[in-house]
Amino acid sequence: MTFTEINGDLFSVPQGYYLAHCISGDFALGAGIAKKFNEVYNMRYKLYRNYPIFNNEKYGYVGEALLVDNVFNLVTKARCFHKPTYDSLYDALVDMRGQCENLSITKLAMPRIGSGLDKLNWGKVVDIIKGVFKNSDIEIIVYVL
Repeated sequence: MTFTEINGDLFSVPQGYYLAHCISGDFALGAGIAKKFNEVYNMRYKLYRNYPIFNNEKYGYVGEALLVDNVFNLVTKARCFHKPTYDSLYDALVDMRGQCENLSITKLAMPRIGSGLDKLNWGKVVDIIKGVFKNSDIEIIVYVL
């Protein structure tokens, strides 16, 4: 694994990269970079279409990485007004790594996941990312504005 942080716009990432960001299980996508993903990719519609939330689940998929087009939507909390935990972020990252390995994905780009509006400590998040992806052939670029 290679891990690099650079200044720049995540949405200008070179072709061939898969993007990742954190969302809530209610697919609100109403604030922060999730709102931008919805605007650019029509993400809310695609999430509801590809990952239906059944009545008995209400807010499913916490701890999972929902792949839509070239975007991993890391579900780290049930509702948009909740805060994620390091455990739910870890679970979503493990799921994403598994999918990357199964699909031969070797390039990921993301913002400082979990540390913006979600208020997780970026230093701890970096340690989790590096722990999950150690001994992998995956290149991770974190874009910082």
